Amino acid sequence: MRRADITRNTLETQISISLNLDGTGRSTLNTGVPFLDHMLDQIARHGLIDLEIIAAGDLHIDAHHTVEDIGISLGQAVSKAVGDKKGLRRYGHAYVPLDEALSRVVIDLSGRPGMVFNVEFSRGRIGDFDVDLIHEFFQGFVNHALITLHIDNLSGRNAHHQAETIFKAFGRALRMAIELDHGAAGIIPSTKGTL
Repeated sequence: MRRADITRNTLETQISISLNLDGTGRSTLNTGVPFLDHMLDQIARHGLIDLEIIAAGDLHIDAHHTVEDIGISLGQAVSKAVGDKKGLRRYGHAYVPLDEALSRVVIDLSGRPGMVFNVEFSRGRIGDFDVDLIHEFFQGFVNHALITLHIDNLSGRNAHHQAETIFKAFGRALRMAIELDHGAAGIIPSTKGTL
């Protein structure tokens, strides 16, 4: 079973994550940041990942530490769950539209953290959620999942739609990358022999 449990406790946040990469898209989310819960649900549903995240953070300051640390913890959980990556497709990509918005996400389970984030949100806040935190979430994820991630918002006038297409496309691209390639069972998908 490709599962992982991660606990992260700092002076700023306390986070508990359980995930099952071979799930059905169920989620239980309580981060204290409602918009982030909505976006994490998109990852679970579109990635077909069962995901439970419980977080408490210093939200009296702002949501930065909570959002970033959830990205870090989720990255650690995915890294742990994929293990040695034998038999995985390794690469994943997805285009997702929502009305006027369209985003593309491409993932490589490369073993090397790298992110390209080409997103210009139409406004700085979605409700009380600072859109800058979306970059922080994915940067934390990338650094700890050890993946290469390209996120491109290709169009959009509504910031909520832009964000939602990014998270949905991320879930679908991740689903493709972690999928077992039955033609390559037991093989690490790299000419180096390691990822």
